[in-house]
Amino acid sequence: MGPLVAGVDSSTQSTKVLVVAVDTGHVVAQAQAPHKVSAGDAARESDPRDWWDALGTALADCGDVVREVAAVAVAGQQHGLVTLDRHGEPVRPALLWNDVRSAPQRDRLVASLGGPKAWAERTGSVPAPSFTVTKWAWLRDNEPGAAAATAGVRLPHDYLTERLTGVAVTDRGDASGTGWWDARTGAYDEETLEHVGLSADRLPRVLAPGEAAGTVQADLPLPHGALVAAGTGDNMAAALGLGLRPGQPVLSLGTSGTVYAVTGRRPADPTGTVAGFADARGDWLPLACTLNCTQAVDRVAALLGRYREEVEEGSTAVMLPFLDGERTPDLPHASGLLYGLRHDTTAGQVLQSAYDGAVYALLAALELVAGPEAAPDEPLLLIGGGAQGTAWRNTVRRLSGRPVRVPHAREAVALGAAAQAAGLLLGEDPAEVARRWGTAEGRSYEAVERDEEALRRIGSVVDGADALLRRAR
Repeated sequence: MGPLVAGVDSSTQSTKVLVVAVDTGHVVAQAQAPHKVSAGDAARESDPRDWWDALGTALADCGDVVREVAAVAVAGQQHGLVTLDRHGEPVRPALLWNDVRSAPQRDRLVASLGGPKAWAERTGSVPAPSFTVTKWAWLRDNEPGAAAATAGVRLPHDYLTERLTGVAVTDRGDASGTGWWDARTGAYDEETLEHVGLSADRLPRVLAPGEAAGTVQADLPLPHGALVAAGTGDNMAAALGLGLRPGQPVLSLGTSGTVYAVTGRRPADPTGTVAGFADARGDWLPLACTLNCTQAVDRVAALLGRYREEVEEGSTAVMLPFLDGERTPDLPHASGLLYGLRHDTTAGQVLQSAYDGAVYALLAALELVAGPEAAPDEPLLLIGGGAQGTAWRNTVRRLSGRPVRVPHAREAVALGAAAQAAGLLLGEDPAEVARRWGTAEGRSYEAVERDEEALRRIGSVVDGADALLRRAR
């Protein structure tokens, strides 16, 4: 067996570790450990030290093989706000990506710094309340003492990489989701930072694609001196893990839902539907994200007392399952909406309407994300936990009218981190490494006729309910 690398996926709920053979992509060991998430209303928080403890536990559970790892990379949930004091300890729990308390600060920031078009041109994105810059503004408004005590601001993957190496660094992919990284220059935007009272010296250095973060210095099962790659955000890592080529569209069905594709064109959508992220290689990763995906549908199934696969066709009901507010469409204060019930509507039909509403929100952004580089018959790559569900796959096929492929590789984010580590070790493009591993190969499902009637029905409810949902609290 040739050299080994480790890929880490530090997500909302857990940390996963894959130990991968560089030559073949074979996963020789894997483990995961859970995180604690505190929630209330629009708040979602975790202690970053739990992520570190989970990383150590997952590495140990992989066994002695981790002591042979030559390189490691960490991918983490995007947008989270980690605040560190001058000793490198967390000032307070991290605000996670799906903490949307900063909606008022987002509105103020967008208005005061030139409006949506200016934001899109400068950073590639119109910030949503999930973005780091809005969270920092919220912290300054609501916890000024914590903001004043903050000597360093990090993203989740930055925090773990810094504890591994002792060096404060990040990458362009994850940095592009902060709201204070200028997509035109590849540097932090001084005007934005000054506006929110944050100096660049409290932020990590942005590494170039392929640049090493350092070497392992921490007391972990990993070998001291093993290479540490820059790491990146979870969506950027998944793109690496699938070895995406320009125009290949991906639907990720997890706690959140995302649709994205790699492109060589720098995106800038002033409507805010598409976030113009950078990828981890030097290209771009336009992406649309919904807050409500598998978790919301599972909650509806639980309320109905049904298993998640117990769906039935033939309903005229429409559900917009915006149980935690929504990002796409931009309705941070929205709640769920159910319309069109009749005496003969069944519980299974209501459940199917929840699937339809969740998938509709993703497909609405697909054309904007994929752009002209994508062929209309290009299979949609389905990843995430939902991709293994028959109801999810069938709903995507019926509402998209496109073929679907579900890669055999289940852990695209951790595989992407492993590919980045392998690319650093070999001096190669990590996406090429992943393609050599065959990570995007999987079971294919033929296209079916698109359900135009359902699309029209859902679209009319979305349009008609927009004002109501924006007022909902």
